[in-house]
Amino acid sequence: MTDACVACQGTWPREDHFIADLGLSKVYLHDDQFFPGWTVVVFQRHATELFQLAPTERFQLIEEVNRVADISAQVYQAKKINYELLGNQLPHIHWHVIPRLTGDPSPLEPVWRVPHSPLLLTGAALHETINRLAPLLRMAQ
Repeated sequence: MTDACVACQGTWPREDHFIADLGLSKVYLHDDQFFPGWTVVVFQRHATELFQLAPTERFQLIEEVNRVADISAQVYQAKKINYELLGNQLPHIHWHVIPRLTGDPSPLEPVWRVPHSPLLLTGAALHETINRLAPLLRMAQ
C-alpha cells in the first residue's frame, strides 16, 4: 500500500459500487454508466505494472478480468468488449472492462473520446445494475 494511492486508501472506486471480490481483484461498477455495464477490476495490492506481478498473479488477474468480460458480454449482449489498462492518472493496476453494445453512439472510438454527459446511477438503479452482475460473478468462481 502507498499512502498517496486512492485505490489503496479505499477512496476509489466508490464502495457503494462494489460488485464482487474475485481473489486478487475486486470488481466495481464504474461511476459513469453512459456505456452500460462499464466495470473496473482493481488489483487488491499496490502495483503499477504487470511486470511487477509474479507470473501466477498475472495469470490469475487476467483470468479474473476475463471472467468479468465474459459475464458482462452475456448480461449486456455486447458486440465487443473494450479492455483498458492505462494507469497514467491513477498509478495502480486496474482494468476498465467496457461492453460495447448495439446502438453504441461511436462504436469505432474509445469511450474516452465519445462526448457525453456522465450517467450516474443511484438508489434502486445502482443496486439493480450491480445485482445483474454480482450473482453471476460469484457463481463463476
